[in-house]
Amino acid sequence: MSDTDETKRPAKTLSLKKTETSTVKQSFSHGRTKAVVVEKKRSATPPVAAKAPAKPADKPAEKAAPAAAPAAAKPAAQATRGVVLRQLSDEEKARRAAALADARVSDSEARRLADQEAERKAREEEQLKAERVAAEKRKVEEDARKAADEAAKKRAEQEAARRQEPAKPGEVAPVETARRRLENEEEDDGGGKKGGPGKPGAPKAPAPKKAEGERRRGKLTVTKALSDDDERVRSVASYRRHLQRVNKGHQQQPAGPAGPRDIIVPETITVADLANRMARRTVDVIKVLMKNGMMATPADVIDADTAELVAAEYGHVVKRVAESDVLEGLTGAKDEDANLQPRPPVVTVMGHVDHGKTSLLDAMRKSDVVSGEAGGITQHIGAYQVNLKSGQKITFLDTPGHAAFTQMRARGAKVTDLVILVVAADDGVMPQTVEAIAHAKAAGVPMIVAVNKIDKGDANPTRVKTELLQHEIQVEDLGGETQAVEVSATKGIGLDKLEEAIMLQAEILDLKANPDRAAEGAVIEAKLDKGRGPVATVLVQRGTLKVGDIVVAGAEWGRVRLLANERGETVQSAGPSTPIEVLGLSAPPEAGDEMVVVESEARAREVAEYRGRKRREQRQATSSRQTLDQLLQTREAGEKRLLPLVLKTDVQGSSEAIQGALAKLGTSEVGAQILQSGVGGITESDVILAHASGAAVIGFNVRANNMARDRAKRDGVEIRYYNIIYNLVDDVKAALSGLLTPETREKFLGNAEILEVFNISKVGKVAGCRVTEGSVKRGAKVRLIRDNVVIHEGDLSTLKRFKDEVREVQAGQECGMAFTNYQDMQKGDVIECFDVETIQRALG
Repeated sequence: MSDTDETKRPAKTLSLKKTETSTVKQSFSHGRTKAVVVEKKRSATPPVAAKAPAKPADKPAEKAAPAAAPAAAKPAAQATRGVVLRQLSDEEKARRAAALADARVSDSEARRLADQEAERKAREEEQLKAERVAAEKRKVEEDARKAADEAAKKRAEQEAARRQEPAKPGEVAPVETARRRLENEEEDDGGGKKGGPGKPGAPKAPAPKKAEGERRRGKLTVTKALSDDDERVRSVASYRRHLQRVNKGHQQQPAGPAGPRDIIVPETITVADLANRMARRTVDVIKVLMKNGMMATPADVIDADTAELVAAEYGHVVKRVAESDVLEGLTGAKDEDANLQPRPPVVTVMGHVDHGKTSLLDAMRKSDVVSGEAGGITQHIGAYQVNLKSGQKITFLDTPGHAAFTQMRARGAKVTDLVILVVAADDGVMPQTVEAIAHAKAAGVPMIVAVNKIDKGDANPTRVKTELLQHEIQVEDLGGETQAVEVSATKGIGLDKLEEAIMLQAEILDLKANPDRAAEGAVIEAKLDKGRGPVATVLVQRGTLKVGDIVVAGAEWGRVRLLANERGETVQSAGPSTPIEVLGLSAPPEAGDEMVVVESEARAREVAEYRGRKRREQRQATSSRQTLDQLLQTREAGEKRLLPLVLKTDVQGSSEAIQGALAKLGTSEVGAQILQSGVGGITESDVILAHASGAAVIGFNVRANNMARDRAKRDGVEIRYYNIIYNLVDDVKAALSGLLTPETREKFLGNAEILEVFNISKVGKVAGCRVTEGSVKRGAKVRLIRDNVVIHEGDLSTLKRFKDEVREVQAGQECGMAFTNYQDMQKGDVIECFDVETIQRALG
């Protein structure tokens, strides 16, 4: 093929399919421009321009065509004339690719910046729109509030005018109108209760007037029928509730402008509670504390002085209250004389043990209490009421005469009006008689001396009256003021005279009480009955105790479930000077506690919790103080040995008496330690405690249940039962005596002088001695004395007389002696021989 043919072939091809070339100038953001060459191929027979659809690739050229029409006219003309375009070089292609990449990056950055600007403008528009809506909303609410106030004022004026006008026939009275309006307040209120779509409590805007011919909605009331216009306004009840809410909000504001408040401040208070009482923020109270140099949190507890300073900072008036204020008003006010009525006298029988106190009461009551007492002695305080032939009554309290029951006698003297001092005519004044006299004088009550056992042959009533003079008791026979009656409980002699003396003394005392009030009394004895629960023997002093009353006895409280007299009969009430058994308490109270009837369970629980907390704190303080004393004694005199015990008794008074008696047995070396004491039977928990502490369990008039017995047998715990108090005290005394360290005592045997010292092979040194005083025994203790100084103390190993071993050498005889493990003996030394005796000590 020739060159001519090669040049003609492209020309022939271009003649069939021509290409148009144009240059388009593109503009970008930030002032950048770029020229783009656009090529367009077309067939030999060009289609009609109006009907030819545009290709997707030509769209950029079409958009840029109006701007680049003059520039593209010339290349297009050349294309129509068949001019062949030159091919782009590699360098030009690279430059064009780089320019296109830069254009793409610039375009994406411009779009990002444009999007950020659009978002900022949208946020500003939304904020402006929200502010406009809020302003319009506040304006609408303000207009609605003003309209509601004007409508309420207008309606109030209309109501006042209607009340002044007389009601016409057929009209509804204004009062009836108001009543019906209040009945329909819920419907009239409508959505006003929530305050509309605005904030809660705001008054709603009045509804627009109904269009003419529109159907009436809701319930037709007289208010709606008589209203001048059909505009729906707020009801009176709704507006009243709105005012109440507003006033309540004002009351909850801080008390600065409103004036000072009366703030009640207890002994201790938390910061948050103080702020709440002052209607202040907790942060404000903390700021005041920080100004005064105290860093605190809302939960910190401050004292009353600090709280008063903070309250004074805000101008409040502080009223200080104490924790003990719960007891104020508990006992009630003093009775007026017009309400007082006569009451039976309360007589306490006191005296030495086995002087016939209980026998005297049995003779007066026609009963036999003595036969049921263990050991023939009274160990509980008893309360009885005797009906005389004249119809009058006397309440007797029988106290034990044993030395351990001092506190029982003191308790009986405190609640009594009169004391009968029983003295045996054949025994005279004894230690417990003197103690009873002291209790009676301390209580400040009169005394009657009953000289009992005058029927015995060795009775001497005159000696008894004379011995009483030593204790400042002067009977009437000897020119004094104390009545003395000679009686015999077994023979019934002088009982009438004793009753007359009691009633005469009661008449002089003029005993009265108010039965028509809440009951008050004293707990004489308390116990835990297995079938009935806690039982307290109470002496009612004033008022009337009834079944169902809520009572507080010491640190215990409860509702009275049952009342029983000393004969076990159930009663519904008990008046003044009546001993009664009370069932229903939460636990047995302590003997001697006061019993008061309160108005509610909440008050009873509050008082009981306060008293119980105070008693626990007192016991802990006492325990800590005793522990410190014991530590000091341990450092000074060695360790004190204690006998641990777990004590369970039938009544509270017995536990009290036993603990007091055992405390007196202790010395600086040994003592009894009561780990736990209680009222009731011995339980498994008592045995577990005794096993853990190595203690013994003592039951006084109580027994252990089956589980406790099995546990004690398995753990090896000793349980001892007693029904007489002096047997218990004697056994504990013997046990404490066994804990005492035995006493060692030296017994001098004799002296021997060393005449010569012999050195014997396989034996050592042997001293040839002459016994100068007493005797020397083999196996005894010896001391070697040189120049009146003890240089050795040991045992005597060898004692020989000539060549024979002997047991003893008398004075004036010679012998040979050798010491155990000691050889340093010299001529002229003195050997002292003695023996050591061990003596077991006992408590006095």
